[in-house]
Amino acid sequence: MKKFMLAGAIALFGLSSAQMTKGDWVFSGNTGIGFNTQSYKIKADGQSQDGPKISRFSVTPSVGYFVINGLAVGVDLGLESSTQKQEGSKVTVSTFSVMPTATYYFNTGGKFFPFLGAGIGYASSKTKYNIAYSISDPLLFSGDATEDGLTWKAKAGITYLATPSLGINLGLGFDQVYTKDTYFNTEVKTTRSNFGATIGFSYFLKGKAQKSDK
Repeated sequence: MKKFMLAGAIALFGLSSAQMTKGDWVFSGNTGIGFNTQSYKIKADGQSQDGPKISRFSVTPSVGYFVINGLAVGVDLGLESSTQKQEGSKVTVSTFSVMPTATYYFNTGGKFFPFLGAGIGYASSKTKYNIAYSISDPLLFSGDATEDGLTWKAKAGITYLATPSLGINLGLGFDQVYTKDTYFNTEVKTTRSNFGATIGFSYFLKGKAQKSDK
């Protein structure tokens, strides 16, 4: 019995230590949800106006390959939606991005793996708008517009290995999207920046070379 338990412990240790090494794969899905109400007010002639209410949602599926121990190089797919409402008006921005990334996991010798990552790639944004002066006023105009541009991001956080293959991710991220278009013979450049917390899961898969060695 003791020999069996010892063999099991050695096997479990081997599985744990085999993660995040050269030749392994990581599949992740992280989500960020944020609701924010800007609290400014403008007063004039005894009247006041509140700021807009903004809600955001994002999800980022990704895949990475460990080119060396701890360093995964791969691709993130980003899906984000942001809605702003104010005084009967509504503006929704939906963004899709494809971004090559690199993420480094620091081996602490335990189940917690801090990580740092960055990436740069392509983004496409679609804006839908319905604009009115106020809730009681009639609709002034509505429409949509599509823009393409450059995007980049930086992230940091920690992955907890709940099992030898399944990790729980908690992190912070900052990203920017740059778009450029021409309206009425005028070039318009737009920069959108986001900073927030994310939570998600990662699945680590051992490479074929490691499987064949066992």
